[in-house]
Amino acid sequence: MLAITVVVASVFVSCGGGLGEAESIDLSSVPVQVIDDVFAVQTENGVTAMRMEAPVMEKYDREGQSYESFPKGMVVYAYSSEGLLETVIVSDRARHINSNRVKKTEVWEATGNVVIHNVIKRETMETDTLYWDKTRGQLYTDSYVKMYSSDGFLQGYGMESDDHARNAILRKPFNSYGVSVKDTTAIVVDSVNFIGPMLK
Repeated sequence: MLAITVVVASVFVSCGGGLGEAESIDLSSVPVQVIDDVFAVQTENGVTAMRMEAPVMEKYDREGQSYESFPKGMVVYAYSSEGLLETVIVSDRARHINSNRVKKTEVWEATGNVVIHNVIKRETMETDTLYWDKTRGQLYTDSYVKMYSSDGFLQGYGMESDDHARNAILRKPFNSYGVSVKDTTAIVVDSVNFIGPMLK
């Protein structure tokens, strides 16, 4: 006959210390929403006006103000009224700020290796901080700016332009140079917006 021995163990736990108090969390410092692989398109009258891509977006809500943070950078593509790609803006980080106070404002802030490229005018600007006031339709910065174009090289502090970087003006330029000789027979093709022949 097989004998089975059952051993019962009792464990006693003392709760004399009670439950500890949880650490307080400042809810205004944590995002209320996190979205990965952001892709957004804005259209006007059925034509693409803007496209935005970002690896991650964090949304924050605070008293009287909400904003979205893009800690891993973003790329914005702005299109002309005809639907042609006109401006590309790339940055290491960005924020989109909405203020709901007395005067409603909407401002985008790009920081860290900001590059603004106007495809149609073939102009490129580089800076470390750029603001886009969507309410006023204006790009601006007080930081150091380098501007490259077929007309030469400009650099200075402070820049303002319309929101497609069509008419950028440096506020305090220095040590710039221009190109005075041009080939008037040169043909320039917009390779970004060029469709080419129809494929069979």
